[in-house]
Amino acid sequence: MTEKIELQLKQLNSKAYQTKRKHIEDAMFDDIKKSENFINNFQKIVALEKPSFLENDEFGFNRSTDLTIPPYGGNVTPNYYRIISQGFDAVLDQIGKAVAKTTDAEKKAYGKNMAKCIHLCLEFCSQYKTAAKASGNLKLYGALKKVPHKGAESFYEACVFLKICIYFLRISFVDHLGLGRFDQYMYPFYLHDKACGVQDNEIFETLESFFIAINRDTDLYSGVQQGDNGQSLVLGGFDKAGNSQFNELSQMCMQASLELNLIDPKINLRVGKNTPDEIFEFATLLTKQGLGFPQYCNDDVVIPGLLKLGYEHEDAVNYVVAACWEFIIPNCGADVPNIQTMDFPAVVNRAVVAKLTECKHFDELMDCVKKEIEIECGMLIHSRREQKVVKRPLLSIFIDGCIECLADMYDGGAKYHNFGCHGAGIANAADALAAVKKNVFDEKTIEKSELLNALANNFRGHDELRNQLRNSPKMGNNDDYVDSIACDLMDCFSNHLNNKKNGHGGVWRAGTGSAMEYIWKGEKCPATADGRKAKEAYSSSFSPALDAKTAGVLSVMQSFTKYPLCNIVNGGPLTIEIHDTVLRNDVGIKKVAMLVKSYILLGGHQLQLNSINRERLLDAQKHPENYPNLIVRVWGWSGYFNELDLSYQNHIIRRTEYGS
Repeated sequence: MTEKIELQLKQLNSKAYQTKRKHIEDAMFDDIKKSENFINNFQKIVALEKPSFLENDEFGFNRSTDLTIPPYGGNVTPNYYRIISQGFDAVLDQIGKAVAKTTDAEKKAYGKNMAKCIHLCLEFCSQYKTAAKASGNLKLYGALKKVPHKGAESFYEACVFLKICIYFLRISFVDHLGLGRFDQYMYPFYLHDKACGVQDNEIFETLESFFIAINRDTDLYSGVQQGDNGQSLVLGGFDKAGNSQFNELSQMCMQASLELNLIDPKINLRVGKNTPDEIFEFATLLTKQGLGFPQYCNDDVVIPGLLKLGYEHEDAVNYVVAACWEFIIPNCGADVPNIQTMDFPAVVNRAVVAKLTECKHFDELMDCVKKEIEIECGMLIHSRREQKVVKRPLLSIFIDGCIECLADMYDGGAKYHNFGCHGAGIANAADALAAVKKNVFDEKTIEKSELLNALANNFRGHDELRNQLRNSPKMGNNDDYVDSIACDLMDCFSNHLNNKKNGHGGVWRAGTGSAMEYIWKGEKCPATADGRKAKEAYSSSFSPALDAKTAGVLSVMQSFTKYPLCNIVNGGPLTIEIHDTVLRNDVGIKKVAMLVKSYILLGGHQLQLNSINRERLLDAQKHPENYPNLIVRVWGWSGYFNELDLSYQNHIIRRTEYGS
């Protein structure tokens, strides 16, 4: 790490940049919150912002106000390369030609709004160029003499242009803005520099400086929790011919993350059965660092799954990860991958409470559960048929096809507009049904009325019965008794949701994730037959239930790969907590790397690892001042432990950690 990077990192960690922001009273923003006039709102926010530089800052475009921008859309990955390589002047020319070509008044008006957005951006960039020259920031001034009017050529120019794009898209109400396949669309600029004789260490310093730059101001763009800002970056993967796309820039990105130890960008690594062992091993160093990433995505499962959902092959092989783990198509997609959630424990519980008494055999109860899932899928689909379209002219410029047809990305301009549905609490639901099967039907040690009474009373006075339920078969032990039930639940879910029309030109996609719903849905769900009490959290995404006793990490992987996961690829990773002592030496690193590879070979679709130490987390709760930069994986993103709400901290502490 160079001295310049050390200074920038020190400045970032001190959060000194936040003190430079001008405070904006919320009342000044009320009219913007109430208005649906995008252009006026964007113009007002741009007018509030001023050029803001930090010491040793070669990128600029930092927030000068403390205004928290309300989100009106996101979880998309724009076509950064098209804009960065062409420049805004070329984009304006394309818009002008499209407007001149059409006779449709509405399309003409939309095209003019697109152009207005670009002009607002260029005017602000002109202010930045003047300010950069006046402040002696000559490197940035030199770049701004070309970009964003013209396309970038060098790697530094491309990084500046990308930072500009991120800045304007974020203040235009886009949240959870993904960075996409950075190592692919930035690679031509890397090669340009190499051809010009620029050394790798210079490019690497620029890369680290850029990574630091995108960590600033993220506190103004948080989602449910601090850190939930969507800056996911995808590396590696395979092309249509099966050739690896992992390149020198891919390696640099992982090395930069390892050195900087920051929560952004959040690395997602596309892998497959042919990924070399050394890539898994280097990626495991990031896990050892405690970053909570990379998140692994299996091309051998995800790409076939996307093809089943109707994506074209050239788009499927180019997939990226949204803010957390949802698989989306960059450049031309306007999918909404987190629009609904299947609450498996609640649905199963409804069937158990309503139908258990009249069921003579477990198969009858399963039929009732499947009927409930079918009904729930229908309700979820129907609930979004009248989805309101909020026009996004600036973001639409970055989505292929929108300029040509002068249509908003969410109103016919994008190639894909599919909806994704999470699948929360799969393990809890399967465990509950396995407990009913074993204790009520197979062994007949619990009466139906006794179980229903215990559930109705949240197990008060039924401690022995609850313990019996909790000691029943659990997912995570490679036990078909319960794993087969989980497979049935996922199969029913995917059959009744996948490829159903969403009423907006797209289809629905089923997934195994839960996002924050493992807390939120759990708080609303009554007691369930797995022994879980009312209001207790579910497992996070595709993972064993909290406090479930498992036979070890390999058994967990085997349990969670029995279902053909290409049928349920909206996204949602298996999450495994590994005690940090496992990674104390090279032998441990190789073992964990091979464990990850085993999951890929077993047919797992997505995996994230947390390297944690329960004692350290408990101490961090008591003495947060001693752990200012302690990073953990929350659900599909990494955040600073001290910035999380207590419910999320406690959930992470309760998850099973695996030792050697």
